[in-house]
Amino acid sequence: MLQIRKSNTRGQANHGWLNSQHTFSFANYYDPRYTSFGPLRVINEDKVIGGQGFGTHSHSNMEIVSYVLGGALEHKDSMGTGSVLRYGDVQRMSAGSGVSHSEFNHSADETLHFLQIWLFPEVEGIPPSYEETHFTPESKRGQLRLIVSEDGRDGSLKIHQNARIYAGLFDGDEQARLELAPGRGSYVQVARGQVKVNGITLDTGDALQIRDEAQVTIENGRDAEVLVFDLAV
Repeated sequence: MLQIRKSNTRGQANHGWLNSQHTFSFANYYDPRYTSFGPLRVINEDKVIGGQGFGTHSHSNMEIVSYVLGGALEHKDSMGTGSVLRYGDVQRMSAGSGVSHSEFNHSADETLHFLQIWLFPEVEGIPPSYEETHFTPESKRGQLRLIVSEDGRDGSLKIHQNARIYAGLFDGDEQARLELAPGRGSYVQVARGQVKVNGITLDTGDALQIRDEAQVTIENGRDAEVLVFDLAV
């Protein structure tokens, strides 16, 4: 089964300093058709104006992944972690038993653009933890690079959930395939550009839910950047 989620059907929240588009029900946006997909609970596409951001707030029992598309994301948390992430940087924070953090646009005049992703953990109440790493464009060019996994293999970030996230850049004749095991599905989010996924053309911000299929096929990209989730559904 293939289900398209067009960009303009996502939840919209424009607070002036923040323009956010919600793939799944979040904050004041609720749609019973879109509450989660397997353990995937949130994909928010956030654009934050210069010098603004999210003040200190708390989370618990959630795996939080931030994927920076442009600008600089300044992160501070109650574990003592502080960093500035830019394009290619990916951050994982396991909220576990509880953590407080803030996220700000590190630049005074450049827009911060990032995807914030939440997944339910397999185990609750674990000690909070944090890690980040950088993935070069070359490592994602024409292929699906594993960036998040349950075991941290191949230099990916480790989350406490049987889920994997891949990132890829596709243009022209570049293509890739991801085999899906029985009982698993995929959520494909187009971060930018245009690409064909399992025969369906998707544009910037579009997504595709995939169930009961043997594989995910990515091809015919036009300056495309794609995130592909492999999940139990």
